[in-house]
Amino acid sequence: MKKQILIVLLIVFTLGCNSNKEEVKMDKGIESKRIIRTIDNWNEGWDKKDVELAISDYSEDTDWTNAFGDRIKSKSELRELLKEIFAMDFVMEGTDNYQNDDVQFLTDEIALLRSTNIRTGQKWSDGTFMNDRYIHHLRVYQKINNEWKITDHMISQAQEKK
Repeated sequence: MKKQILIVLLIVFTLGCNSNKEEVKMDKGIESKRIIRTIDNWNEGWDKKDVELAISDYSEDTDWTNAFGDRIKSKSELRELLKEIFAMDFVMEGTDNYQNDDVQFLTDEIALLRSTNIRTGQKWSDGTFMNDRYIHHLRVYQKINNEWKITDHMISQAQEKK
């Protein structure tokens, strides 16, 4: 009888342990919004020439390449480059219009964000206006300490089709 009671208790205990191991599903809608909000920090940082806000969502070892081929391999290098860029008034001219935000989750810890920015009113160094720029961003995010951090950011620019 004692043996049967022990078997029943063991079964109940095993079932109880398994029921506590319910898998927590990630809410991709909420996580997508958290990721897309990083674009707001980037844009506001550019608007205010606030380097720290612009880079706040980047990992320390981020790999960043802009549309002109400048490649940066750390957050500290990105900080220094943005200080230089923010000091150039002709670069800072213009308006951003982000659209087509597309988040894709590769895993619960890794995500891609593709977005397009149509930049209007930017100037060349001689003061003449550039044509509207169709700038494409591909950002790779990793969830670090429950925060989405940009580990890689590739910026490309589509040329006008003739």
